[in-house]
Amino acid sequence: MAINLTKGQRIDLTKSNPDLTKVIIGLGWDTNKYGGGHDFDLDASAFLAGENGKVLNDADFVFYNNLQGGNGSVIHTGDNRTGEGEGDDEQIKVDFTKIPAHVHKIGITVTIHEANERGQNFGQVSNAYVRVVNEENNEEILRYDLGEEFSVETALVVCELYRHGQEWKFNAIGSGFSGGLADLCRNYGLSV
Repeated sequence: MAINLTKGQRIDLTKSNPDLTKVIIGLGWDTNKYGGGHDFDLDASAFLAGENGKVLNDADFVFYNNLQGGNGSVIHTGDNRTGEGEGDDEQIKVDFTKIPAHVHKIGITVTIHEANERGQNFGQVSNAYVRVVNEENNEEILRYDLGEEFSVETALVVCELYRHGQEWKFNAIGSGFSGGLADLCRNYGLSV
């Protein structure tokens, strides 16, 4: 049975599940009524950061134009440009056994593609969630529903997976940025 988290909660992933080596980070959302004439194209990304919270190089930024990083330990399964349909809209797979030693934190984020040009923001998005699924048996381990607290933000740090000794933990972040992907990149130490 999956555990439901709230903003700010942290939970152990691998210590209480010693056989857990591969997970799927599933992200989903719906859009509210919107008459702007454009689809909402939300994009999931992963920032593979060091102990200082910064990404060492562009190869450790996983998104729709760089589908894998961390020596193949983090894989984006592809861009969903409309978010239509049930279930996860985008997924990122993580293999804990392959994560390089320099990676201590994996920031999972969602941005709205061309948000400013299209007049879109997370105030127009509802039912946003992230869930962690054991890839071996397809069992949902945890779920974090982001709620409706966003308005003008165009980018979110949804959660972070982070090292704690030899184990991996999950942190429900839910922090918004108004500057889109560029702000997120700067937050994780990448130049835009």
